[in-house]
Amino acid sequence: MSDRKPSTPADRSAAAGDDIGVVDNPWQGLRAFTDARIGLGRAGISLPTQRMLEFQLAHAQAKDAVHWPLDVAALSEQLTDTLEIDAPLRLHSQASDRTEYLQRPDLGRRLDEDSRKRLDDTADAEDSPFDLALVIVDGLSARAIGAHAVNFLAALTRELDADDNDWRQAPLTVVEQGRVAIGDEVGEALNANAVLVLIGERPGLSSPDSLGLYLTWAPKRGVSDAQRNCISNVRPEGLKIDAAAARARYLLNEARRLELSGVKLKDRSEDDVIDHDKNETGNFLTS
Repeated sequence: MSDRKPSTPADRSAAAGDDIGVVDNPWQGLRAFTDARIGLGRAGISLPTQRMLEFQLAHAQAKDAVHWPLDVAALSEQLTDTLEIDAPLRLHSQASDRTEYLQRPDLGRRLDEDSRKRLDDTADAEDSPFDLALVIVDGLSARAIGAHAVNFLAALTRELDADDNDWRQAPLTVVEQGRVAIGDEVGEALNANAVLVLIGERPGLSSPDSLGLYLTWAPKRGVSDAQRNCISNVRPEGLKIDAAAARARYLLNEARRLELSGVKLKDRSEDDVIDHDKNETGNFLTS
């Protein structure tokens, strides 16, 4: 056997067991730091077979995530066992099935008649408004809900328990075939000051299980996206669960203090903020 070390990219690929003839990309080393499809190399004028197979797998996982149904029974059991709470209230949008849900986004934003009546009955039993309503929605990736919702709510519970404010929470709800805006109707029906929606985000080619969080102060039907705050890409490979819970706590406290949400509420949870005394005159940067 020759002791000669591989000297060309093709030789190195062959020695490593990769496809012979693959030309390395100088950016290949950056792949260790991102899921983005960079530095893929090439074989002739085409992608290497391995990279093409990885792309096809990711595409299939994204398609599956969109159509995968939410196992509400299993989720409810996990929630009751982990959080030691009553079983969540099960609700449904006006989209009767997945096909209609994908073709009619508007129906996914409204509760069906039975769900609305169930919420009204729940709200009638309460004397005062809730501080917060937590709403779990399957969205476009039930896989994200199944994988991360319980862990996030456990982390958020720890954050709120340690908070100076007392957070009186509405009964937990789970909505099937829902969109983000359906949380506004749930929050309004439950007479909640704020609603936080946990929803499966539209899958990407490297993130079929991304959880999104949407906060709205004074929720009601017809609220626009400009009145919401979003925390996205919550998953182990993206924004970590504990970090997302801490950010949600910050935004909830700020929304409660300022009585608003959306574009007027800035996420400064990671900023070193220099507060400016509003009674002072002039520009604090030059004074």
